Amino acid sequence: MLYAILCYHDENVVNGWSREEDDAVLAKRACVTDRLAAAGRHGPAVRLMPTTAAVTLSMGKEPVVLDGPFAETKEQLLGFYLLDFPSLEDAIATVREITQGETGKMEIRPLKLFVPGTLPK
Repeated sequence: MLYAILCYHDENVVNGWSREEDDAVLAKRACVTDRLAAAGRHGPAVRLMPTTAAVTLSMGKEPVVLDGPFAETKEQLLGFYLLDFPSLEDAIATVREITQGETGKMEIRPLKLFVPGTLPK
């Protein structure tokens, strides 16, 4: 089963990290993510640009484009991993290992994969 591991944190805090602080977080996570990649269980990982670079399409009769993301939260979605696990329990255990000692939140969400040009099953 593919899982999206959605990374939430206060973007002002994360964007305020020095290059060294950011590199240290990524190096710590690499201890686990490199192992997942070697096992063929790590898909793309993405860091999103700041919310100030985003727009939201509010759908309806007349769709409207809004500046920024639309979420009522103090934390922002900053990026995600795409990982393959045999079970939700395995996903939870691995995310705990990846984020040990960190703050923020990680949402673990199972995915349905839609490939362009094919019909979902």
